Amino acid sequence: QVTDDVWALVGPHSQRNAENLGNNATFGVVVTREGVVLMDPGGSWKGAAMIDAAIDQITDQPVTHVIDTGGQDHRWLGNGYWQAQGATVIASEPAVADQKDRLSMQMTMLSQLMGDELAGTEPSYADVTFESDHELSLGGLTFQIMYRGQAHTPGDSFVWLADRDVMFTGDIVYVERILGVGPQSNAKSWIEAFDAMAAFEPTHVVPGHGRATTMEQARADTYDYLVNLRSRIGELIEEGGDIMEAPEIDQSAFAGLEQFDSLAGRNAQTVYEQMEWE
Repeated sequence: QVTDDVWALVGPHSQRNAENLGNNATFGVVVTREGVVLMDPGGSWKGAAMIDAAIDQITDQPVTHVIDTGGQDHRWLGNGYWQAQGATVIASEPAVADQKDRLSMQMTMLSQLMGDELAGTEPSYADVTFESDHELSLGGLTFQIMYRGQAHTPGDSFVWLADRDVMFTGDIVYVERILGVGPQSNAKSWIEAFDAMAAFEPTHVVPGHGRATTMEQARADTYDYLVNLRSRIGELIEEGGDIMEAPEIDQSAFAGLEQFDSLAGRNAQTVYEQMEWE
């Protein structure tokens, strides 16, 4: 429990597999007197059912709304499970476009990682989409859903619950583990999206990965990492360095984050490719 009516379901930091059913992320749960609002549906049909079982330990209220905060598989591939129970799914237009663009790749990856546990998972897209802002009022609480540009994925949104001083960041914030900056990411606009989210000065932050936290830790593990990455790569480019040297930049201040050894070098090369053309 994060605060009154708000919970974080914290998945493992490890890769998707048959045990976690694609739920290697953090999901937000808000209980209102008219139903539950779920931040992100789970990474598969069975992953959504796992989340449903966890919610049953919190409340008897049904899930009436699901907010897809982005295009990563665990942010949307469980949609069909919840829609089959009558829930309304909400997502930004860029998130839905990204989901469609990367569907084949995501399903192929999950099939390899989850095997038979992927059974029943079929793509199902949001019932309600929005361009930049959407407001949901339910059971006396108001959820402001905002898209402010590409971050970890092209359609990442954050959800501000002012009534409880809680920010659900989706993949705009990781804590405890290093960010994944991939070809679907944009490190520059990710910083801008973080700034837009941080301007609300939330007391409680429910990140996309890791335990519920504070803005201080969110800034240290996400914002500071991105700023360091772009600063170091900028210096490398100015000195005439090439992409093969990118993994050698100094990221040691973040070596304590999980998956640092496997992702730091790749992140650096991805950001080099992005900054080379700025």
